[in-house]
Amino acid sequence: MITKILVCVVYFSVVFYLGYKGWKTTREASDYMLAGRRMHPFVMAMSYGATFISTSAIIGFGGAAGLFGFSLLWLTVANVFIGVFLAMTVFGKRTRRMGLCLNCHTFPELLGRRYDSSFIQGFSGLIIFLFIPVYAAAVLIGISRMLEVSLNIPYDWALVGMTLILALYVVTGGLKAVMYTDAFQGTIMLVMMAVLLIFTYTALGGVTQAHQTLTDMAAMMPEKLQKGGMIGWTQGAQFGSPLWLVIYTTIIYGVGIGVLAQPQLAVRFMTVRSDKQLNRAVLFGGIFIPMMTGVAFIVGALSNAVFTARGGELSIVEAGGNMDKIIPAYIEQVMPDWFAGLFLLGMFAAAMSTLSSQYHVGGTSLGRDVIEHGLFRRNVGTARASRIGVSVTILATLVWAWVLPGSVIARATAFFFGLCAASFLPIYLLGLYWKGMTKAGAKVAMLGGFGVSMLWLLFVHEKEAAAIGLCRWLTGQSTLAAWAEPGSWVWLLQWVDPNVVALPVGFLLAVAVSLGTQPLRTEHLQRCWANF
Repeated sequence: MITKILVCVVYFSVVFYLGYKGWKTTREASDYMLAGRRMHPFVMAMSYGATFISTSAIIGFGGAAGLFGFSLLWLTVANVFIGVFLAMTVFGKRTRRMGLCLNCHTFPELLGRRYDSSFIQGFSGLIIFLFIPVYAAAVLIGISRMLEVSLNIPYDWALVGMTLILALYVVTGGLKAVMYTDAFQGTIMLVMMAVLLIFTYTALGGVTQAHQTLTDMAAMMPEKLQKGGMIGWTQGAQFGSPLWLVIYTTIIYGVGIGVLAQPQLAVRFMTVRSDKQLNRAVLFGGIFIPMMTGVAFIVGALSNAVFTARGGELSIVEAGGNMDKIIPAYIEQVMPDWFAGLFLLGMFAAAMSTLSSQYHVGGTSLGRDVIEHGLFRRNVGTARASRIGVSVTILATLVWAWVLPGSVIARATAFFFGLCAASFLPIYLLGLYWKGMTKAGAKVAMLGGFGVSMLWLLFVHEKEAAAIGLCRWLTGQSTLAAWAEPGSWVWLLQWVDPNVVALPVGFLLAVAVSLGTQPLRTEHLQRCWANF
């Protein structure tokens, strides 16, 4: 315990020093929101990766792998190809160039100025501000559960303590402080995950033996998961079953595609000086991402074999049925004591790097995009308004972390990723590549994608619709698909992610409305494409 505390003290000393360095060099609005557009590609890539991968990926989705097994590795493939390669080459370069042409400081501002619409900037900023606390709460829950298991700190105390620590440097230091600390934290995460992977395979007699052991355990799959369609941890789920739909539509498709429209990630493309630096960042990100998600998913699945080999229960049972506790329980009960301190450090890094970015983007969305340049258009000072917005985002996150139920980390993350994809991805992608995209097309697509996503979540998708209860209150059924015959395609819609329906609707609306409405002024389009 003393070792863990000393390690934490050293870690936080470095973090606060880097936060202080960011605060000392933050002079203007561009410093606070875009780190002065002068970040080194390594810092940018590590910040991007550390923001992308958090405790929601390692603890939440790692715990989900304890249930669903190696199927989740398809998400790692999507993370590398879509979240790094396509994001930085297809989206990143044009985002950087257009953001420079239009002097944009935030993701909603990029969308608003591309379509010459304060409504688009304000409404997109409002979506981010209102819903990113749910995603941030998932990350905060992850590190608080780790502190609860590792240091025996009461869960509520851990929530408040982590919130206060992050508030100290995010509110004052802006994006410079966030990115400096991200790069440091990302490096710690890399070392920690490498050790975790090696130790796990060694404990099971090597890669081949470990995978064979897990394969042979298929008969031990819990009955509830078997009824949902799971065959085994290496075999995956039966095609078309409820759990197959959860794995492939919500986790792999929803999160894998949703990363392209994450505001806290997209804004990082505007922090470097050239396209060449983005190319260099692809290499760093291509190594970092699989070492994070790939290792977490492999260890999460193999934890079942390790716990069983040690004469215990499956990891799901060991964690008391809460999959958010699987990875913390594995670290504390299986790994050596010295590694528990290192892992705790890595989880601090994962949580703080993502939370700081979430707080920052939520605050700037309220301050700059909703109040100053969007729906209200009140000149109150960008930095001051953003700091107020960050403070409100932090408080909202703390409240959500208190009220959300257990085993919610992966689900809350998937919800925010999917909502951003449905609302923003059509107008973001088409806005970067198609000059024929109109203001009306962008408005209708954004509102349509957001509306369909929320309606599906409230009335069709089983997890959220049943928990919220609005559908039951209005119709007497937990979801609109619950009345259908079990096993029918209508009944299975309860496990189809909202993004599967909402994202295509958004693209169709964007194209159809743009083809039938007046294009933007020629001089405005020339300004948007001045650097292309």
